[in-house]
Amino acid sequence: MNADQPRPIHNEAELTEAEKHKTLKKVVFSSFLGNFIEWFDYASYSYLATVIALVFFPGEDKMVSTMMTFGVFALAFLVRPLGAIFWGNMGDKKGRKWALSISILMMSGATFLIGCLPGYAVIGVGAPLLLLLMRMVQSFSASGEYAGAATFIAEYSPKNHRGFYCSMVPASTAVGLLVGSLFATWMFNTFGASSDFVVNWGWRIPFWLAGPLGYITHYIREHLEDSPVYAQMQAELAEKGMKSEDKPIRTLFKKHFRVLVISFGACVLNAVGFYAVLTYLPNYLEATLNYDPGQASIITTIVLVVYIGFIFLSGRISDKFGRKKMLITAAAGFVVFTIPAFWLLNTLDFFTILVVELVMCLMLTINDGTLSSYLCETFPTDVRYSGFALSFNLANAIFGGSASYISFALINVTGDPIAPAYYMVFIAVLALGAMIASHEHTGKDLSEV
Repeated sequence: MNADQPRPIHNEAELTEAEKHKTLKKVVFSSFLGNFIEWFDYASYSYLATVIALVFFPGEDKMVSTMMTFGVFALAFLVRPLGAIFWGNMGDKKGRKWALSISILMMSGATFLIGCLPGYAVIGVGAPLLLLLMRMVQSFSASGEYAGAATFIAEYSPKNHRGFYCSMVPASTAVGLLVGSLFATWMFNTFGASSDFVVNWGWRIPFWLAGPLGYITHYIREHLEDSPVYAQMQAELAEKGMKSEDKPIRTLFKKHFRVLVISFGACVLNAVGFYAVLTYLPNYLEATLNYDPGQASIITTIVLVVYIGFIFLSGRISDKFGRKKMLITAAAGFVVFTIPAFWLLNTLDFFTILVVELVMCLMLTINDGTLSSYLCETFPTDVRYSGFALSFNLANAIFGGSASYISFALINVTGDPIAPAYYMVFIAVLALGAMIASHEHTGKDLSEV
């Protein structure tokens, strides 16, 4: 073996504590960076939706163009279950490292190409069609990123700190959204939301950045070994003269269907809550309430900074009090608070809006900071990647990607500006029922789940 090659991890006991910690840091960093790329560009798409609408869609009606932009966003999410099945299957069959190393190249490549697309004024209807195609490739590859990153971290982490380390994944999501929000805020306040620079070039910059960042993440992952938990499973199978399950997804449906359904229910609230609180509300304030875009961006930036701190706190608390209690608390909070929150948003007062979004942010982080460790502890090693990826991405495909579009559509159909709140409460009730039916696995050794 060459000196510069990574040391194979055949047995976790062979490593010193310093080596384990060093490897864990690399795993966390690569997972953090990969997920950051995904959500930085998703955030950029959402926060710059009104600009992207001008570039890719015709028409003078700002609301219709914005809805079409979010329609592309929602349609692309429909491929996420297919991606989840593919990446989850390969992650359980060929290893976490393999799936994560390949998916990051596809995801970052498609994202980079979005920044290179010509607009409607240049190629007409081909522009939104190409945008949809790239978004679908991006969504297909990204569907394995969040689940794979969380699984990779969970299987390396000490069991009594698993919640904290797994919270790095949603934290990277929040950091990606924060950087996207900061970028949009800077451009809007410096050049104006409809300036020539922003419309012609500025919106493309975050998508171009995905290219080099994706390569760096791929390089780091290529120099890591698969997790000790996964390696242990492979070693045990080898001792028995067996191989990994050829079709883990079939095993998932055959032996763990009830757990899959409950996990899907737990993910539904996260899917809708995440997009509603962190990406829809800024557009709701601008497009529905005609609130100043610069002020809305400032509020979003403040909320995201606080959100990151809440995420780590939530992960630590879940290690002590358990995932089930945390997720039930979050669902109940959304049931009680969402409708009053939307009433208060309509005051259009800066500080009132800020406080409301911070409270909703707190409820979301109780869910978001706990969900990744909960899902990792719910499925056994041979189907962990598949179970996490499918339940998480199916919920996002059906409810998450469409959250912004449905919210705008509900307002258009009903004429009621707080109609999205009723939808949010309905989703929270579904998640609450799922969590009541779930089991607690906090602190268990993952090889025993």
